[in-house]
Amino acid sequence: MTQALRRLSALDQMRGLVMVLMTIDHASEWLNTGRFVTDASWFWKPGTPIPGDQFVLRWVTHLCAPTFVFLAGVGIALSTQKRRAQGDSEAAIDRTLIARGLFIVALEMFWMTPVMMEGKGILLQVLYAIGFSMVLMVPLRRIPARVLSIGALAFFALSELLVGLAIMASGGESPSWPAALLLTAGLFPIELGPLKRLIAAYPVLPWLAIMALGHACAGFFARPNQDGAVEKKLVGAGVLSLAVFGVVRGLNGYGNMSLLRDDLAPLQWLHVSKYPPSITFLTLELGLMALLLAGFYRLERRGVELRWLSVLGQAALFYYVIHIHFIGAIASLLGVAHQGGVGAALIGAALAVLALSYPAARYQRYKAAHPGSWTRYL
Repeated sequence: MTQALRRLSALDQMRGLVMVLMTIDHASEWLNTGRFVTDASWFWKPGTPIPGDQFVLRWVTHLCAPTFVFLAGVGIALSTQKRRAQGDSEAAIDRTLIARGLFIVALEMFWMTPVMMEGKGILLQVLYAIGFSMVLMVPLRRIPARVLSIGALAFFALSELLVGLAIMASGGESPSWPAALLLTAGLFPIELGPLKRLIAAYPVLPWLAIMALGHACAGFFARPNQDGAVEKKLVGAGVLSLAVFGVVRGLNGYGNMSLLRDDLAPLQWLHVSKYPPSITFLTLELGLMALLLAGFYRLERRGVELRWLSVLGQAALFYYVIHIHFIGAIASLLGVAHQGGVGAALIGAALAVLALSYPAARYQRYKAAHPGSWTRYL
């Protein structure tokens, strides 16, 4: 196996791990009556007890979205290099990015939302953010990697200030629609037949910054991993990111998106804002991602490949758009929807991964055999 293939395998395995963790979260959404979701200051009432098992079940899944979006940025850069080498024009690459981005947004609106909201509203989640971020990467991908990474990190640092300004501009109350869709997140009542509310859970700009950072870092992943050079730098980046998390969370002020610690308990340290993502959320999750990636690189260097994770990672979007429907259908057919606990969520997730790994593998083989077909969008 070539060095390039091993590198891609490490990224695929990371995506595969994310798919497994994400399945746990969505199985919990369908099967777990005590699901604990207070990942924003507007969800959280200070002083509320944090149930340990429910919190940990939710917290381990926080890794998913930042990793998925970051690696999407890496993937855009690597696929662009490949297409240039094949002689594709910049205009053709742009058209593919725009078409795929809009297709992913359509999947969110018309395929994912009806199931996740059970026909009662519109939910703009990670596919909404990824799709529009892909469209916006058309101009951003032309910016030099160092400038792009500095811009992304600057946005992370200023994000809480920008959110505060956006809320002040709306009179200090609920953010406006544009602010919620782009920056702050928000919930709005609507009247569209049976649809009664719109939840903008993943505002575009914070997640675009994560994608842009991944795009800027793609050259790093293209380097040879001789004597563990890539691993060591990933460990260094991960430790630095976690150190920033520790300082900002310890100061318990700016950088926490108003979701502050009540005390010094370990769960309070980990109880950070995802909606919208705070500095503490981003540094914690991207730091953990870097350390896990270093681990996958190390396994590769020793000749170990977790093939089943690679399969899920290679067919990540396909798996994503079928797994929630699968879990929801089985839960409804068996009459167990929203009737279990942590154990039910874990069992449901394990069954979903086992059941869907084979179709994901078949899809990936078909995609590899038909690279120019409709599968390039999924």
